[in-house]
Amino acid sequence: MELERAPNDPSRKELSPLLKLALELGPLGVFFLFNSRGEQIAESFPVLKAVGEPIFLATAAFMVAITISLVASLYLTKRLPIMPLVSGVVVIVFGALTLWLHDELFIKLKPTIVNSLFGAILLGGLFFGKALLGYVFDSAFKLTDEGWRKLTFRWGVFFFVLAAINEIVWRSFSTDFWVSFKVFGVMPITLIFTLTQLPLIQKHAIVEDEEEA
Repeated sequence: MELERAPNDPSRKELSPLLKLALELGPLGVFFLFNSRGEQIAESFPVLKAVGEPIFLATAAFMVAITISLVASLYLTKRLPIMPLVSGVVVIVFGALTLWLHDELFIKLKPTIVNSLFGAILLGGLFFGKALLGYVFDSAFKLTDEGWRKLTFRWGVFFFVLAAINEIVWRSFSTDFWVSFKVFGVMPITLIFTLTQLPLIQKHAIVEDEEEA
């Protein structure tokens, strides 16, 4: 059975790497800024004091920032990749619960739920003979069926590892530490893991002929 490959529509609009990175990491930066400087920001804008402690102010800012990011991505590319869209929806839903119930538990659970969801989708897809990684990451490169299987399995497991790490951190450390780790810990861990997958990608990459290239 042939496995699903990533979509490769030549007509789709692509963002520059720096702009794409800014749209993906910008909301996290906003979340960290408002959590670490929430009191000072609230002093400058007294109306924000009604939101509550910095973590709640940061959650509200995170929701606004990720909504802007999704709208900008849709406007620039005429589409919404699956992973940012799902992550954004969960942020908005759990952020709203955090603010409504005034309980930071919900925003702390967001990474656990999102990572577990993607891990289950990837590993579940493999169970049914479908390598869905290319669709989850909106990837444009091509791999052999074996390459997609191996890479999908590794990322599926990695997502569950990230979910477990999030549970350990938020349950064992302060809210400020959790926010800092979310921004400055998870990103480097993900980058290192991604770099370790490059040999697999190179080994199983499908080289297009010169005319197609």
